[in-house]
Amino acid sequence: MFTFQLPSPTTLTGAIDWDGGRLDLQGTVTAGDVGQPAVMITGTGRPNTGTAEWEYDYHGRLAYRWPNDIKQVPALVGSVIRAKPHNGASAGVVASFIAIKQP
Repeated sequence: MFTFQLPSPTTLTGAIDWDGGRLDLQGTVTAGDVGQPAVMITGTGRPNTGTAEWEYDYHGRLAYRWPNDIKQVPALVGSVIRAKPHNGASAGVVASFIAIKQP
C-alpha cells in the first residue's frame, strides 16, 4: 500500500508497505507536460531490513478525470524502474504501477 504526504505543494514523502517489506519515499510534484500534476519519486529500502539495498524510481501522473464520471476514484498511474540491483536481480527492469486513493 502506498501512503503519501505532501509537506509542500512541490514535495512528496511517504512509504510503500507490503507483508515483509517497506520502501521510504521522497519525491517532487510538478505541473507535468500536459498540465496534469506529475510526480518523480525515489523509493529506498530501510537499513537492517530485507529491503536495505533496494532503490526504485517512480514517475507518475494523475489518471485522466472523465468529465461525466460517476464516482471515479482518483488514481496515480505510471512506471517504475529498479534503479539499483539487489538480491541477484539486475537494475533497469521497468514495470507499471497504479496507486488508487482509498476512502
